[in-house]
Amino acid sequence: MENPIALQNTDMIGHLVKLQGPAKRIVSLVPSQTELLFDLGLDEEVVGITKFCIHPEKWLRNKTIVGGTKNFKTDVIRDLKPDLIIANKEENEEFGIKELQNEFAVWTSDIFTLNDSLKMIHRIGTLCDREETAQKLIREIQLRFEELNSSIEIKGKTAIYYIWKSPWLVAGKDTFIDNMLEACGFINLAVDSRYPEIDPAKLKLLNPDYIFLSSEPFPFKQLEKDFLSQFIEPEKIKFVDGTYFSWYGSRLKQAPSYFKSLFSS
Repeated sequence: MENPIALQNTDMIGHLVKLQGPAKRIVSLVPSQTELLFDLGLDEEVVGITKFCIHPEKWLRNKTIVGGTKNFKTDVIRDLKPDLIIANKEENEEFGIKELQNEFAVWTSDIFTLNDSLKMIHRIGTLCDREETAQKLIREIQLRFEELNSSIEIKGKTAIYYIWKSPWLVAGKDTFIDNMLEACGFINLAVDSRYPEIDPAKLKLLNPDYIFLSSEPFPFKQLEKDFLSQFIEPEKIKFVDGTYFSWYGSRLKQAPSYFKSLFSS
């Protein structure tokens, strides 16, 4: 007689994930969700992460590295014998995820908004026997974003958020970064597509109040700021820590205070 399914949970791309009980051997393929697993108290349960899972730093030293987010090594994952793999639709390749689904329980997130993130935190908490901790984290995040919204003094300011150079790509509509900009009170001028190109020569015409240069995925430095300063006033250009705008796990708890400090300076 088969054992009854102890847990089943439909992920954010409609895939039904079945476990025989709370996950005890977890592989995470997404940096922001790796940090979430740590903050949920799953140090012993997480056995594998990617080389880009830099938070917490000690896990980068102590956990098995399974490759990158796009080119993870299936043979290494197989050797770890995970009962749950945590993935993301945008950050991981569809082909690789489907391959893993043939052998393992793979829970995949698909994040566009803060509310999507909170749903993800709740569902992962449920699968990993950390529902109470997850609910506490969700309440803390909600409270801090409510406080941010009530204290915003820059509502209506326009912004462009660069994520890449050559081509000069920005975060556009229907992205998590766009939702974070909105939470800060900004109007995102990039509305043509999710990641459109905005040539620096067009900045003078667009005349945003702010231009943000992210720390990731492209690590913008002073060289890029100096280049953009040919086209727009340098005081409008601001370096930002991209993890607070694009990581949709437990880092969200810290994001509002970062946003306040950034835009009050």
